[in-house]
Amino acid sequence: MDAAAAIEPRRGLIAAVCAALGLSRASLHRREAARKQPPAVGRARPKPLRALNDAEQQHILDLLRGPRFVDLAPAEIYAGLLDEGVYLCSIRTMYRLLAEHGEVRERRRQLRHPAYQKPELLATGPNQVWSWDITKLMGPVKWTYFYLYVILDIFSRRVVGWHIADAETAALFQPLFDATIEKHGVEPGQLTLHADRGGPMKAKATALLLADLGVTKSHSRPYTSNDNPFSESCFKTLKYQPQFPKRFGCVEDARTFIRRFFD
Repeated sequence: MDAAAAIEPRRGLIAAVCAALGLSRASLHRREAARKQPPAVGRARPKPLRALNDAEQQHILDLLRGPRFVDLAPAEIYAGLLDEGVYLCSIRTMYRLLAEHGEVRERRRQLRHPAYQKPELLATGPNQVWSWDITKLMGPVKWTYFYLYVILDIFSRRVVGWHIADAETAALFQPLFDATIEKHGVEPGQLTLHADRGGPMKAKATALLLADLGVTKSHSRPYTSNDNPFSESCFKTLKYQPQFPKRFGCVEDARTFIRRFFD
């Protein structure tokens, strides 16, 4: 009687929990019973009498890898062989043999995108790592823009160089970068310049300029704006200023505002 009396509260608790969860008590007891049973010992599956031997498997693999069928899917190979009155194995067996050798994929040779690594930008002092980018400033009328070039030292977030122009080209970046390098006295091999993968950033002229000055170049991963967070943060701080105008009347107005902001 004591054991039965002790079981009753547990049954009531289980019933309440199952009702709250919408679970059948029979399912719960069945799962508990299955967990308490010892695991069943599986028997080794006998090899079918019609299974392909090693020589036959290798013959089929050589056929699938041959010049005639290397670019075809197993279903096409199977149908082509049947048209010739040849049966080697089923489509599923072809897939199984290819899977065992890691060949179930696009079998044609294709160009593949390289694995880009996330850039790691670390600066322990000034003039070690600079980040640069270009942003648009809206002009006086629709579809007119001014382009703001900004070079930022990621150690202090200081703007070490900037320029506003009517176009976005690598040719306009070269004099700005030359003047900034000279102004801050950067020695060859000292600086790493990081940028995204825009046209002026990847231009051949920019790459040659950096090579001549002994500057190491670094790029963001494709379509990953988070890899250039310093320049993006600078532009957001600029454009979210309450005094930032919606449009600039002329390029001189833009230069005046940007000069006051950066100072």
